[in-house]
Amino acid sequence: MTREPIYAALFALVAAIPGIATASRRLSHWTEVAPAAQPALFQVQKAETIERRTGLPPKHTLRLDLYLYANTANDPAVAPAQILNPLIDAIEALLLPGDPLGLPQTLGGLVTHAWIDGTTETDEGVLGAQAVAIVPVAILVP
Repeated sequence: MTREPIYAALFALVAAIPGIATASRRLSHWTEVAPAAQPALFQVQKAETIERRTGLPPKHTLRLDLYLYANTANDPAVAPAQILNPLIDAIEALLLPGDPLGLPQTLGGLVTHAWIDGTTETDEGVLGAQAVAIVPVAILVP
């Protein structure tokens, strides 16, 4: 397994979501990302699990988080969640099986499957203009 092409392929896929103003594989705190530079997306590697299988190559599961920031300081009539929710929907659509056969997202054949795995944590900006979501992603590599 070669990790970098896998992480780069996922980043290229999600960074191309329409409306993303800033995308990076280096996490910045939302206070460091100007409202005009949002919506922002950051990809952060988190963990790897290797399962040894007798007579077969090891199975790798890569785990990462996608951080999304949305800020509506320039338009107080818009709730930050109104910006954040379509971005979460777009990530989900990219990582769900999207063809009629229900085939998984393979990042161009680099992996067996990439999907949202776990609880997406959100702070929808109820008390302010800043919203944040953390979307957990798992990638299965045979």
